[in-house]
Amino acid sequence: MATQETIDPQLQKKALNFFNNGFAAFERGNLDMAVELLLRSLEIDPTSFRTRKFLRAASLQRYVKTKPSPLKIKLSEIASLGAAMKSESLLKAGKINEALVASEKLVEASPLSVKNLSIAAKCAMAANQPDVAAMLFETALQADLGNEAIMTKLAEIYCQAKQWSKAREIYSALLGKHPQDGRLVTLLKDTEARMTMAGGWEYVVSSNKKEGFRDLIKNTEEASKLDMKNKATVAVGDDAEAMIADQKAKIEKDPRNLNYSRGLARIYQQLKRYDEAVETLKKAREINSADPELDRMLTNVTILAYDSKIDALVQAGKPEEADELRATRNQFVFDDLVQRVERYPNDLRLRFELGQQYLMYDAYDDAIQQFQLSQRSPKERTLSLHGLAKCFRAKGQRDMAVMQLETALEQLHVMDDTKKAVLFDLGEMAEEAGDLEKAFKIYREVYGADIAYKDIGEKMERIYKLRQQKA
Repeated sequence: MATQETIDPQLQKKALNFFNNGFAAFERGNLDMAVELLLRSLEIDPTSFRTRKFLRAASLQRYVKTKPSPLKIKLSEIASLGAAMKSESLLKAGKINEALVASEKLVEASPLSVKNLSIAAKCAMAANQPDVAAMLFETALQADLGNEAIMTKLAEIYCQAKQWSKAREIYSALLGKHPQDGRLVTLLKDTEARMTMAGGWEYVVSSNKKEGFRDLIKNTEEASKLDMKNKATVAVGDDAEAMIADQKAKIEKDPRNLNYSRGLARIYQQLKRYDEAVETLKKAREINSADPELDRMLTNVTILAYDSKIDALVQAGKPEEADELRATRNQFVFDDLVQRVERYPNDLRLRFELGQQYLMYDAYDDAIQQFQLSQRSPKERTLSLHGLAKCFRAKGQRDMAVMQLETALEQLHVMDDTKKAVLFDLGEMAEEAGDLEKAFKIYREVYGADIAYKDIGEKMERIYKLRQQKA
């Protein structure tokens, strides 16, 4: 296997292509394709931390969607015994890079297996990749919060990386379990001394900090479920109240640590107590009014609160009241986006979302302005180009619309929903212009990938008949 230092430039380019396509699939939510492409990239360049990070995120998100129970995790671990033995065998034989790739496939098969994560971390340490090992052990610790062996290994890695605040958190937690352990007392004092010398005390935060495992999972509701030791169902009754009381106690003790407020809001959100979640986040925002993550979370929970009330009105047979509240909700979404764009003018994701709102209300010039800004972001570029095309098409500027769609198409290498939508619009515009052959070729691409996409079947049949008549 090639290493990062010796990899051939052509192979490196190939690995990068697989990564870019895998990352695009990940962003579009096509997790199966993302996992496959990112694994292919790692097979070529097993030293890429960035690829490994997003592969872990894709694997976890895909696995979490299945709502894994402890039994399912155990069964998947048993099913991967052969892969585990292969990883350890390669490691013993000194085939480090091969062991790394094998361990990735092992973890991909069972992303929440502590045993498999530990084997993969051992391979990463042997390959002198402590950042990868730390990421794996962080995941393992989230899967088994009380695993002292994992905590100890993770603290050692943090110390090697001079991440003293993280190491201190773990040693402090271990000492809380074993207050008479002289070795832990020494390790904790040594870590605190090194933090003092590094000037790192101001960065000490709770283990809820959005790092490592948590920032790989975009769905906060699923992250909350994993926090509760992988319970398959939402905590209720005494369990839920105990969690709430514990989080409130932390907030009272350290009100400026907004991670505690976020944690409490997530619990309320999970329990569908949206109004309490909103109130919690509003209080947190009084402490820090310039936290974009907090703002986004408050927006999302507020929308959930509206949706819950609208559903209740519909269920109660009050459609008129539901419509009124729905209008209020939609106005909130628009006003909130405008305000957040004013507060964070450089947040291009917000620009894109505001552009979508303007487009929805037929304010095409305003939408164009926002999409032209948001397309500067690599993440939002193709969707922004598609948004621009919709605006220009609605304004009757067909050439401008086609140009945006063709530019977007150049960057879409995987036939996902975005590419199908871009091709579909291009086909419609070709058909409107009377270019049946071009429309037929474009529609055929979509039809070949997804026969059930919109009314593509009807379009293919109609154009096929028109081509026959013309012939």
